[in-house]
Amino acid sequence: MSGQEHEKLKSLLEAVPAGFLVDSAWLEHHGIGRRSSYAYVQRGWLERLGRGVFRRPSPSSATTNTLDWKTCLLSLQHIMHYPVHTGGATALGQQGYAHYLSLGDKSTVWLYGSKIPNWLEKLPLNAEFRTRGVSLFSDPELGVNDARKNLNETASSLPWDWKLVMSSPERAILEALDELPDQESFHNLDMVFESLTTLRPRTLSALLRSCKKIKVKRLFFVFADRHDHAWRKRLDPEEFDLGSGDRALVKGGKIHPRYRIMVPEEFVRKERGDGA
Repeated sequence: MSGQEHEKLKSLLEAVPAGFLVDSAWLEHHGIGRRSSYAYVQRGWLERLGRGVFRRPSPSSATTNTLDWKTCLLSLQHIMHYPVHTGGATALGQQGYAHYLSLGDKSTVWLYGSKIPNWLEKLPLNAEFRTRGVSLFSDPELGVNDARKNLNETASSLPWDWKLVMSSPERAILEALDELPDQESFHNLDMVFESLTTLRPRTLSALLRSCKKIKVKRLFFVFADRHDHAWRKRLDPEEFDLGSGDRALVKGGKIHPRYRIMVPEEFVRKERGDGA
């Protein structure tokens, strides 16, 4: 190995903490081609996990074949800088809004991004990634808490200081509503809404204006009216494009009298204060 190659390897290892991942695209960006990466695997400096993806070996990695989803995601976000974030039920759960139930099965992680690598779904992870694009909002970065922007990261920054890039609660609840009724349940999200007492109306307003799905915006106000948290008084449904005409969503449900979307019958019962 030449001195120049040795320096490349040294730089590589400083940027990749033990147990974390890189892919071929990242290696090639750093001037390490396929032949060199193969040599590094042969020498035990990198561990090949699958086609085009590697792990820097660590003492604990030899004892298990299962990869931790957070380590994988932090690698994507903080090392390889893929434009991906956790959202929906996962982001709500990570931020403490799953007090009453196991929101979004623990083995499921909702991942959103404009460029998600193909090798991700082939890794032996301790969770299942469910991937989505970022087309729900006209501004794809609005309401995403990017922890990388708050760190003066260098190649030697410590991985235990890294935080997941994830949706704020305001964005995450809209992402979760988009999964109704097939991937999320009305009951689960109703329980979550009960705990969403501190949402920021200004952030909600910006996200509702950016949201491109009439279904999601109507559902948001169905739940918001039902729980009537203090922030609800700061939002006027008339200020947002809620479309026109009835929207079918749930078989056997009923049309909500105000927001004209079909929901389970219990969500159209008159609430206190509505003359019930």
